[in-house]
Parts: sequence; structure tokens; C-alpha cells
Amino acid sequence: MKFKTIFILIGIILFTSLTDKKISPPSGLLCELLRFPELAVITDSIPEFSWIVPNNIAEQKGYRILVASSENLLNENKADFWDSEKIISDNSINISYAGKPLLENSSYWWKVKIWDSNNDSEFSETQKFNTSEFDKNSSSGKSNFVKLPNNPLVAENRQTSIFSKIPPKLFVKTSLNSWFADFGKAAFATLELEINSNYENDSLIIFLGERKNEDNTVNKIKGLSNIGFEKYKMELNKGLQKYQLEIPPHHSNSPNHQKLAPFYSEVLPFRYVEIISQNNIDIIQINQLALFYPFDDSSSYFECSDTNLNKVWELCKYTLKATPFLGIYADGNRERMPYEADAYIQQLGHYSVDKEFSIARYTFDFLIYNPSWPTEWQMHSIFMALKDYMSTGDKEFLLRNYKQLKNKSLIALAREDGLISTTTGKVNDEFLASINMSGKNIQDIVDWPKGTPIGNTQASNAGPTLEGERDGYVFTDINTVVNSFHYYSLKIMAKIAEVLEKEKDKIFFEDRAEKVKESINEKLFDYSKGIYIDGEGTNHSSLHSNMFPLAFDIVPDENIISVKNFIKSKGMACSVYGAQYLLEALFNIGESEYAISLMNSNSKRSWMNMINVGSTMTTEAWDEYYKPNLTWNHAWGSAPANIIPRKLVGIEPIEPGFSKFRIVPQPGELTDIELKLPTIRGSILFNLSVYKNEWKLELTIPGITKSELFLPSKNTEVKINSINQLPNDKIFFAGETKNIFILKSGTYSINAK
Repeated sequence: MKFKTIFILIGIILFTSLTDKKISPPSGLLCELLRFPELAVITDSIPEFSWIVPNNIAEQKGYRILVASSENLLNENKADFWDSEKIISDNSINISYAGKPLLENSSYWWKVKIWDSNNDSEFSETQKFNTSEFDKNSSSGKSNFVKLPNNPLVAENRQTSIFSKIPPKLFVKTSLNSWFADFGKAAFATLELEINSNYENDSLIIFLGERKNEDNTVNKIKGLSNIGFEKYKMELNKGLQKYQLEIPPHHSNSPNHQKLAPFYSEVLPFRYVEIISQNNIDIIQINQLALFYPFDDSSSYFECSDTNLNKVWELCKYTLKATPFLGIYADGNRERMPYEADAYIQQLGHYSVDKEFSIARYTFDFLIYNPSWPTEWQMHSIFMALKDYMSTGDKEFLLRNYKQLKNKSLIALAREDGLISTTTGKVNDEFLASINMSGKNIQDIVDWPKGTPIGNTQASNAGPTLEGERDGYVFTDINTVVNSFHYYSLKIMAKIAEVLEKEKDKIFFEDRAEKVKESINEKLFDYSKGIYIDGEGTNHSSLHSNMFPLAFDIVPDENIISVKNFIKSKGMACSVYGAQYLLEALFNIGESEYAISLMNSNSKRSWMNMINVGSTMTTEAWDEYYKPNLTWNHAWGSAPANIIPRKLVGIEPIEPGFSKFRIVPQPGELTDIELKLPTIRGSILFNLSVYKNEWKLELTIPGITKSELFLPSKNTEVKINSINQLPNDKIFFAGETKNIFILKSGTYSINAK
């Protein structure tokens, strides 16, 4: 009996020690989807909170949130505004505030702890957030900044760009009174100098540029291009002094031109600096003062067995860091205005390289009410809305803008068969007002830039050939590309209606999408050639009239081979924008080797060409040859930043907020791939080695998420953490039969052969 009692006591002690063990606390706190809410103000009186559950926790059983008006109170685990107490829930994102009414123009602190099946965690670190005036609507498109006590001005509902001091990679004295600096990468910046001069009324000539000459001077041949180059004169004082170059305000006639807030110094894109002095002075220090929207370089990485692809990834990732300096997704330095298609590609890339959502949100709001002119661009607003919802799980934007999004599908332009046109008399004042384009023109674009008609002089914004970047596309009243976008926007609207529990709308959009798809395949497909034509009334077939239907899943199975072969015969006969959809189309049907060959190509139409000509950001067009007035800082050319994680590695959310996602690797001929992808629920880590017919894969799945891993069915022997596994399901996907394995959060070693 005595021994039995001892064993019982030992059991109780062991059980108690196990159940009393604290689990790791949450991290990655967000308030209103802001990573640094202490450096912003929010206008929502009911903010939402999110956190990351450690990946060794398969299931969150509950949470407790504390919100206080004092950090000291919170440090004592006291909350004078909200103590949620323990709430039984597995949700960790978009938790709505439910405490005492928050006050305007005030500061608060919050933290959270969680429970799994057996234990609780310590509280997370504390996060501060600030309120402004509540219920403001950002639809005016105006940038509002608020002064915080003892702090600089900060933005509403988004982060604020800040200056970073970057020393040169190279700084040399090239002659008695001349210097040259190379900062390694171009940035939207100004220049800081520390100079010792022994002369009164001294001055410098300063050249800033994005490209250089072989003799370590700044390239000063501006020509038709908008590649960064400017000349300035700087007056000097006698003695040791610090100087900051004053750059005149940027000017543009673009209708939605974005100006820097007045408290910022003006910036321009430059990598190189050439300095010429009147006298022999000493330049003690020189720095590039670069203006960056908050960016975490450690949030993502990619490396593979292809050197070119690694360089392309870094080019695109840096572009997504450097170009949002205005606090909105803009199109480059020439116009400094947002466009929907540009913003969508930038959003896809930005979400792929950093856990940052606020700038995309602000851009959506602006563009809903301040649209640009192309027909297809209007429908990109719908794409952006769904991408944000699937990435964040937050439906606020969908709720607020549902009516506007319905109008952006352009369904009002449809004829009886469902196909739409902007040239058949349906574009009237009422329609334009419905999409916030009163007084503006709407026009099909297909791709950009256009070509130069035979006998005409080439314009600075046009290509030298008749085909341009549109592959000779023939515009007709019923445009295949426009209607492909229309079909896809209807499909997305059906999903949005379902999310918002609008069942009648969901059925309507599904039925209309099917009708449009049938009409496209009936009236815009040439069955004798097995490919799509550009539109009604022409027999011309371009890359664009085929790659968009393939990207949007319009092509019937029996026609995929002929459409695919036609597309592959064309090469990269599209712009840097069109490349986004060409690559999506190819990966969608399992043509990964060909898609990768386009991304790592050294041809003139390639990302390597951007690098080879000297740019450190993606360019507006493939080369000056194709668009003489291009910029070297245009994020709509950054498609590989999202294509690599979304299509090559194949990570995409199945359920909103990445609660469930799929991984469909398509490595082509790559033998090694390593990727880190940030999500609102934590980082997904992927490391694949391919040797002959054997795959070795290391995976980390974030806490309280699930993943569907798709592996080729030819790999019949699969071990997960050294245990033989049978697939949970099987599917034909991306051109071949795949076995599906369901994985919960955690770390896995997978061997498939």
C-alpha cells in the first residue's frame, strides 16, 4: 500500500510538472494589420488584433487580451480598458476590440497570452497603438498625417516612410578636385555630406545618377529616358560643416500624382555620385539618405541552384523595398501615380517578401475612388481585394467597398451573350460615375507600350516596331483580353459574395461567369487553328489573346495543348506587366521548365537584361529599345518576386488568412530551392533538394495552420519524418496527377522517390 501511494504521488508530480509547463508566448503582433502601430495612428474605434502562434503548437485553445491606457499598468498585468479574460477560441487574427470605448487622439498598450491543450503561455511583448479622429474615410485619397506628442508626424492607418543613412560601397578621389561614390544600389534618396573647406564662398557641382560611365563618372546622357540623373550646385561654408543636398520638388502632370509630405526632404533615384569642387577640399563623409517604407529584409529569402534566378529574385525583392517610399504603390519616378495593374503586381510581390499590408490597403482605397484610365485596370481592383482577404482574413475592405467592386467588374457594359465592350455605346455618364470616372475616358490597353505604325515617327513612350509589346494585337469592339479579365473578375466577385453571405449575388456572378466563358470559347476561339483570336472581326491571334485565357482557366482541357504550343512559339512577346500573366499561365499547366527559362534568360527581354544594363530595380520596360522614356524603378516589372513563391514553390492560401494553404512545388530542372515566405500566421520555410527521381524536402508549417502538400504521383514512396505515408487524396493539378498529403503545424522531413 505504501509503494502504491508513492507511485500515485510520483504520477501526480509528473502530471503537474507537465501541465504547469509554460508554452512559448505569441509573437508578431499586429494592430489594424500594422506591424509598428506605435509609429502610426488609427481611425477605427474598434481595432483588430492579430498574433503569431509558435509553430510547435498544433492547436490554440484560447487567448486572453489586455488593453490599457498605461504601459505600467500592462506590465503589472492590469487592464483599465479591456481584459478579455480567457476566451475559448482557436482564432489568432483579426480579433475585434471589445472593451471600454477608446478615446480619440490617445495612446494604448496591448498584449496577449494563449493556451494549448494543456498549458498557457506567458504574455507576449507589449505593443503600443495610437488613435486619431475616428470614422474617417480614406476614400478621398488624401494623405493625412498626425503629430504625436514628442514624435514626428505619422500617417493614418499605414506606416510612415523614414530616412536611412547608407554609406558608399566605393568612394574614390578620381582627380585633384573630383570624387566618385557608388552606393551599391539606387534608392529614392538625397545626399548627406561632411566637408572641410579652407575657402570662403566655395561651392561644389554634384551629379546624381542611376548609371555610370566606365571612367567612374556619372552618365550624363539623359536622352529620351527617365533614368535618374540630375546636376546640382552646392554652396559651401568655410570650415568643417555638414550638408544635406536640397532637391527641388518633383513635378508631374499626371492626374493622380503623389507628392511627398511637406516634412520630407525631396528625393530622386540615384546610385552614383560625382562631385567636382572649385578648390582642394576634404570630404570627410558621404551618405545616401534613402527614404524607405518600413521593410524587414529578414522576412523572406530565396536561393536556388540557378545563379541567374537568385539575382532576379534579389532584384525584384529590393524593388519592392525601395519603390513604396511615397506610402502608396506608385508607378515609378516619372509620374509618381498609382495604377491598378501596377499596384496588383506590387501587392502580390510585397506580400511575398514582407509581412506588410497597410500600404496595399491605402492604395486600394485610393484607386477605388481615383481610378486610372485602362479598361482592364478597373477589374484589377477586384483582384487586389480578394488577394488581401485571402492573405489577411480581414473582410473589412470587402464590406466597405462591395458595391464599388461590383461596378468594377464592368458588368454594365455586357451585351446579351455576356461579353463586354467599351466601344458599343454603353460607356455613358451614368456608367462612368458608377466606377468613379466621371469626366474621364476608359480605353482597352491589353499591354504597354504600344507599337509604332508603319510610316509614323516613334514616340518616346512607344516601341520601335509595329507589334509593340502587344504582339501586334488587333483591337476590335469585342476584345478577347478584356473579356478574359471580365470572366475572371466575375469569378472573384462570386467568391467575395460568398464571403459576405450574399447568396443571390454569388449565384448570379457564378452563372454570369459561366455564360461569359462559354461565349469566349464559342465566339473568340479559332477551332481550325486551335487558338484564340484577338476579338470579333479579326483572324489575328496574339500571345495576349491566348495567355490571358490560359491564366484565367478559360481554356477547355481539349484545347490546352494547342494554346500552350502557340504561346511557347512566341517567347516573351509581351511587356514586363504581361509577363506576370504569361508566367502564371505556364505554371498553371505544369510548364515550369519553360517558365523558369523565361525568368532566368539573358535575352534582351529579361530580368537579367535589367541587371546587365545596370539597374538595381526592375525597369518599366525590358529595355530602352522597347520604351525610350522608361524608368529604372518600376515595381510592375517585379513578377518573379511573387511567381517564385506562389507558382514555382507553389504556396498559396486555400482558406483566408493562410489558415490552410497548399504547396505545389514545380522545380523544373532546379536541384535546390530554399525559401522563406512570410504570412500573417508566421513564416513558411521550404527547403527542397532534387537528385534524379528523389526529392528531399524540409518544411516548417506555422502554428495552428494546415497545409496540403502536392507531390508528383510518380514519387510512389513517401516518408514523412521517417515514417511511410500514404496520400490523403489524389488530384490532377498543374499538368499532372499529384498526391496530396495533409500536414499540421510543425517541422517535417519528407523523402519522396
